[in-house]
Amino acid sequence: MEEPESPLVNVVQGKVAGTKEGECNVFRGIPFAAPPVGELRWRAPAPPASWQGVRLATKFSSASWQSLEYCKAVGGGDPGEFSEDCLYLNIWTPVKGGAKPLPVMVWLHGGGYTIGAGGLVPYDGREFASRGVVLVSINYRLGHLGFFAHPALEGEDPAGPLYNFALMDQIAALEWVRENIHAFGGDAGNITLFGESAGARSVLSLLASPLAGGLFHKAIVQSAYTLPDVDRRQALRKGISLARHFGLEEATAEQLRALPAEAFWALEAPLNIGPAPISGDRVLPEPMLDVFFAGKQHPMPIMIGSNSDEASVLSYFGIDLAGQIELLRREKRFGLGLIKLLYPGVKGDSELGRQVCRDMAFTTMGFVVMQAQQRTGQPCWRYYFDYVAEAERKTYANGTWHGNEVPYVFNTLHLTPPACEYATERDLAFCAKVCDYWAQFAREVTSESEYLEGILRWPACTRRRDRTMLLGVNKQAQFRISNRFMRTRMQLFKRVMKHHVQLN
Repeated sequence: MEEPESPLVNVVQGKVAGTKEGECNVFRGIPFAAPPVGELRWRAPAPPASWQGVRLATKFSSASWQSLEYCKAVGGGDPGEFSEDCLYLNIWTPVKGGAKPLPVMVWLHGGGYTIGAGGLVPYDGREFASRGVVLVSINYRLGHLGFFAHPALEGEDPAGPLYNFALMDQIAALEWVRENIHAFGGDAGNITLFGESAGARSVLSLLASPLAGGLFHKAIVQSAYTLPDVDRRQALRKGISLARHFGLEEATAEQLRALPAEAFWALEAPLNIGPAPISGDRVLPEPMLDVFFAGKQHPMPIMIGSNSDEASVLSYFGIDLAGQIELLRREKRFGLGLIKLLYPGVKGDSELGRQVCRDMAFTTMGFVVMQAQQRTGQPCWRYYFDYVAEAERKTYANGTWHGNEVPYVFNTLHLTPPACEYATERDLAFCAKVCDYWAQFAREVTSESEYLEGILRWPACTRRRDRTMLLGVNKQAQFRISNRFMRTRMQLFKRVMKHHVQLN
């Protein structure tokens, strides 16, 4: 008997038909919530409607409204069409399942909460599927559609105040996965949530959110930043200013929801959103950083790390790296002399600023999470990514840029421009080994695990042990374990980061 051309799956809402692509079945554009439009704008996502017959899941859905050119330049490629109706997910699963349900990985894309989509080329899930993993990528509301506070909306939800609509979208997607992933061969009891940049920041937020408990069992955090959450009072003031910008001095909820969805994404400072969630609602009653400082995050294994040239992203926020050192030079409570002691041999304000901003804004987050994990007795795997494709080493002279590890994690370097045009066999071999580690984490790691198997055995940070896996060394294809990696810097930056890491 011949296999059907289109794989057919029953989910709670009805039947969906995907496509068979080699040894992988792919389902694109499955709704996990009702369209958040009209009266549903700025509300918690509602359940998706059921349908009759077979729904074709063969095309990626529209992404949330954003800048097309910005996403193509720095967000991972062309996100396709835009719409406020954007709450859909995509699934890659092996054609031949295992004897038991397969581990599930749910991907949250990055983009500063303003750009990106789950269907971008670097996030293609077929390589994870080939490693025995069911991969899910999702869209969520971006910009002011995803994060918004205004007095006119206060008190609408009887469950409590809500400002982090994007995080609620992610929670709704996880709930859908829990209910339906068995139909795709996945194990609802073994879900790894992972993301990069704003996606990684979302993972941390859900680890801190009382609403996300039990929805996932492991987490991977790639290049999360240490910016503090936006306080609800500040968010409310910003919402009032935004309404005034549109001529609504005493805005009503109805007037706000009548504003065109495409009107928000192009707003510039100070009317644009910050790249951090809002604390003080029922998703984040407490700021995420406070939760981790107190060791109150949901207990589970975590992998966390960052890249060797994360400061590359800060220029997009208008931060002058050399200017940051000049600012420290004038700062009385936090002297430049101490900084220079921590960076021996680094010369010039630009280079010193690049390294200090990288470590204060990114590297320190891994240290904070490691210590929080040790407080709860849960394992933590730390990494530092410093590989650059052979043909790109002059272009990326200072190391791995923010986001450049993603195609290595997904083993999609051969698909992702421009690297796909000149990736060498050595680049692709390194790529596959990184993907192996991520898939192995999803398949095998438990709260009792002490090692992650791979080309080099990767020890967890347990019982006060501080160990970091170097994924690449000096941009070369090496794997190395480092003890107490940057520890003195991390201890200092952890104490001061909430006061010094900010975007004005």
